[in-house]
Amino acid sequence: MLLRHAKTEHDAPSGHDHDRRLDERGRRDAVAIGTWIGQHPPLPDAVLVSTAVRARQTWEIARDAIKDAVRERHRQPQVELLDELYGAEPAQLLQIIRMADVTDPARLMLIGHNPGMHELALMLTGSGDKAAKKALEDNLPTAGLAILDFATDDWSEVAFRRGTLVRFTSPKLLKQALDD
Repeated sequence: MLLRHAKTEHDAPSGHDHDRRLDERGRRDAVAIGTWIGQHPPLPDAVLVSTAVRARQTWEIARDAIKDAVRERHRQPQVELLDELYGAEPAQLLQIIRMADVTDPARLMLIGHNPGMHELALMLTGSGDKAAKKALEDNLPTAGLAILDFATDDWSEVAFRRGTLVRFTSPKLLKQALDD
């Protein structure tokens, strides 16, 4: 599961990009995507989150929405904050995914930033839902979620073009589906 952080303020009070916070729309979108995740199991067993404020806030809000959406008791995912996710390129992100072999979660979620997350989603996708692939080609928007499946149980074997894009969604797409 590749989740881009939600919408942010333009500038952080500190002046540092790393410190940018979610704006009101970003908070609403994080709730929307977290609720969707909670209603569409399986849930992640491990979550790797960029240390940037906006990524951490996205996870915290989404996590609470997931909890609210899930009635039955479920195990909380193992969460790790990683500096390496901030500004990472696809090859770096792939290496981080492959290192999940150490903890061996069945389902892994990364919460990070574009352009790396969008490029990674495109580069991992070898097959899958044609409409989702078409929608993902343009952009991985803020709070956008790409869910990929790999025909392996070994994280070290995850590779470019070997993933099946199972689902691509975003708060905008969720709203459009409700309006239809």
